[in-house]
Amino acid sequence: MKVLIIGCGRVGSSVALVLQREGWDVTVVDENEDALSRLGDHWPGTFIVGHGMDTAVLREAGIEDADAAVVATDGDNTNIVIGQVAQKRFGIDCVVVRMLDPARADFYAERGVRTFCPTKLAIDGLTEAVRACEIPVRASA
Repeated sequence: MKVLIIGCGRVGSSVALVLQREGWDVTVVDENEDALSRLGDHWPGTFIVGHGMDTAVLREAGIEDADAAVVATDGDNTNIVIGQVAQKRFGIDCVVVRMLDPARADFYAERGVRTFCPTKLAIDGLTEAVRACEIPVRASA
């Protein structure tokens, strides 16, 4: 299976390393060449320097042969555009887009885009954690 990962920050690089260890053929795209260091000294996959909104860069990265794409740059607007291009223009069925804004993540998810929203997970997790706390009853003064 071939996966294209756009964005090589903490999230994208970690996903790339996990999938590579699982046997995926991984290509990572990032506009910052220094991001390659996040993948380690012996990265066996492919790393392309360029912007993920550039279709020439996507083609160079092998998007036309990819089975899946993960889009995890630091911008929601960039991520959704790249995700839609991968899905609609290049016909990739498995496109996962990180969105930080929960309302936008829901909006695009309702339209068929597979979104992942860490902000929503944090809200849900923190809310459940505080609900699970045992709060001592205060004595009235």
